[in-house]
Amino acid sequence: MRKIADIMSSDCVTVTPQDNIYEAAVLMRDHDIGFVPVVEGNKLLGVITDRDLVIRGYAGKHSGSTSVMDVLTEGARTISPNVSVDEAVSIMASEQIRRLPVVENGELKGVVSIGDMAVREIFVNEAGQALSGISEHEHGQSITH
Repeated sequence: MRKIADIMSSDCVTVTPQDNIYEAAVLMRDHDIGFVPVVEGNKLLGVITDRDLVIRGYAGKHSGSTSVMDVLTEGARTISPNVSVDEAVSIMASEQIRRLPVVENGELKGVVSIGDMAVREIFVNEAGQALSGISEHEHGQSITH
């Protein structure tokens, strides 16, 4: 049984509470990502998505110098590195999640994404169909929600 530790990205781009939303946005642009964990040392405090930057940040009339702590999502769904890939696929599909921080004893160990699973061609047809529903759901959302 393959574990998340086998496929997760462990070289995560992160920000700290001392960073601002402009710096987070630049990291997202430069690394072509839409998700950045917020850590203090190795402890996961929350995550920031590109959507958080727009909705809670700029649309909330915050400037680029606003702390990442003002826009982060606390209590993000996480998984252990020992979780099976099948279980992670199931969680991602049922909860409509594209990325999961991998945490052990409160410390960020990595991130697993739909892309990590697709690139490694590890999920079976059923899981692939379930995960494709996440993308369809996300892209089909109205901007008025």
